Amino acid sequence: MKVLIADPIAQEGIEALRAHAEVDVRIKMSPDELIAAIGDYDAIVVRSETKVPAEAIEAGRKLQVIGRAGVGVDNIDVKAATSKGIMVVNAPTGNTISAAEHTIAMMLALARHIPQAHSLLKTGEWRRQDFLGCELRNKTLGIVGLGNVGSEVARRAGGLQMRLLGYDPFVSIEYARNLGVDLVSFEDILKESDFISMHTPLTGKTKGLIGAKELKMVKPTVRIINCARGGIVDEKALYDAVEGGTAAGAAVDVFTEEPAKDSILFKSDKIIVTPHLAASTAEAQAGAAIDVAEQVIAVLHGEPARYAVNTPLISPETLAVVGPFLAVTQQIGHLLYQLGEGQMSEISIKYEGEIANHDTAALKAALLGGLLENISDERINIVNANIIAQRRGLKVTEHKDPNCENYGNLITLEVTASTGIITVAGTVMRGEPHIVRVNSYWIDVVPRGGYFLFSDHRDLPGLIGAVGTILGNADINISSMQLGRLEPRGRALLVLELDQPVDEKILLKLQALPEIYSMKLVKL
Repeated sequence: MKVLIADPIAQEGIEALRAHAEVDVRIKMSPDELIAAIGDYDAIVVRSETKVPAEAIEAGRKLQVIGRAGVGVDNIDVKAATSKGIMVVNAPTGNTISAAEHTIAMMLALARHIPQAHSLLKTGEWRRQDFLGCELRNKTLGIVGLGNVGSEVARRAGGLQMRLLGYDPFVSIEYARNLGVDLVSFEDILKESDFISMHTPLTGKTKGLIGAKELKMVKPTVRIINCARGGIVDEKALYDAVEGGTAAGAAVDVFTEEPAKDSILFKSDKIIVTPHLAASTAEAQAGAAIDVAEQVIAVLHGEPARYAVNTPLISPETLAVVGPFLAVTQQIGHLLYQLGEGQMSEISIKYEGEIANHDTAALKAALLGGLLENISDERINIVNANIIAQRRGLKVTEHKDPNCENYGNLITLEVTASTGIITVAGTVMRGEPHIVRVNSYWIDVVPRGGYFLFSDHRDLPGLIGAVGTILGNADINISSMQLGRLEPRGRALLVLELDQPVDEKILLKLQALPEIYSMKLVKL
């Protein structure tokens, strides 16, 4: 077996591969050189520098596995690899400890003004009185995101005798409790924390998660740490808060634009900055290299990989039946993610109809992927769906019934959360996905990649007209409408498909209408 290493990785990973295969290290190949060479290899290992596009994958006649010594796989055409039956593996946990320790280091540096004191003393100034710090003991640390890194930060901060608060709707209360973390709302994190540490991926929902509005809610003594992703904290708003005295300081390792050479954050002496160093330790680099090397070896020996990024090939017979339902299962999960509230604890999936007689692992992966895709950097697929759910303390059960009362096939997702049970169901009709149930309401919504307004309210005369009037006055067109109700003048669900999104001001007007229990804008 032959392995090509196209980017610099730690020597430990190279030696692990050489114990099982012939290894060539060829750094900084051009795209044409890669395409010309890759056909001779069974595996290729890259970091972020080398791109592995569809053309290179097509040229990889012998290729069985692509290894990424790190987390992100944006430089690999995963879809092309999957279509060729090539496994893609990464090392999502290799830098976990390094990132957690860097977060703690930044927090200590903030508390004791270490960089500022160091710089001043180097100039010959001995000004102890300017650097009165604070202890971490008995201070409240708010952790936003309890994934791999956030959980390790919690474990270390607990040893520093800090009070730990956490915000992450996608972990169970039991999981957080085992970390010594009290789960609270995001608003409570802002209001109660002495230190706030960010540990979420950057998504449409988390971009600008802490901005000017949120920074008006914090204590004036709060210190904010972001070693996760640039863009989660609004840099201009953070600078204004620190310089304006509504926040005591900040420590930032990641930036909206990198490499960052002229950030507004550089202008404040109260903000500590480092150039994306969270994963920059010898141990993290070695860990990622060894992790990916072990998985490449496993795949080459016909064994499963721990962190497979893509989905193994499904048999043609199974794919013919379940394939048409992959899109709707993902939409079901995506809708529940947007409608859901509270802490999740259990996930139940029910398959009814002919699909219940087949292997539904791919459907389960697509459904969990839609539900969890915006809360994890890890790609969720047929290989790792169970692992990621279990890692977050979420119990997943499946039920199958070959009989279906209302449809030829029906897939139902039911999530138990601290606020109650949320249910979404869908099917395929006339070759396109349909959302046909939300909680107790039977509806028929076709997700076309647009915006939908979901209104849970009491059925009252004139309410739908009032909603339409507000939208009309805002020049927002309604393209379709669905209405479900449990009884006349009882609880009802209104679903409006819109030609464009509703801004926050209009949404607040709608939510203020009488007898509206909840009004949410979702994208499907």
